[in-house]
Amino acid sequence: MAVLLTNAYELGDMINQSIEVADYVMWKERMEGNEQVKQLVREFARKKERFEEAERFGHFHPDYHKAKDEVLAVQHELESIEEVFQFKQAEEAVDKLLHNLSETIALAVSETIKVPSNDPQPKGGCGSGGCSGGCSSCS
Repeated sequence: MAVLLTNAYELGDMINQSIEVADYVMWKERMEGNEQVKQLVREFARKKERFEEAERFGHFHPDYHKAKDEVLAVQHELESIEEVFQFKQAEEAVDKLLHNLSETIALAVSETIKVPSNDPQPKGGCGSGGCSGGCSSCS
């Protein structure tokens, strides 16, 4: 067991030294250092709070649609900033790397081990949130 844990820490170090993590850290620092991003994040939090207040009453609240549109507008503005866009791309690359590693390890143990994914549209198979019909619980 100790050898496995040591190898896991070594794998973690290798992941931290990867290009994907280096890009992630670089874009995270750039994003966090951008004053426009900081201002928009504060504005987004205010607009989101206002929307959540209106959302409690549903579509019938007089400010519901306006509050929702304001949140979406600030979100779109945030996502149009290069540092935010690149950070999200880098974050997705790290997530994909970690998922691929998890899947490789799991499949080396057994083909029936489920590996969770952050993919909102899983590709199929019971372990990914969909069912391919190929396992005993699907038949």
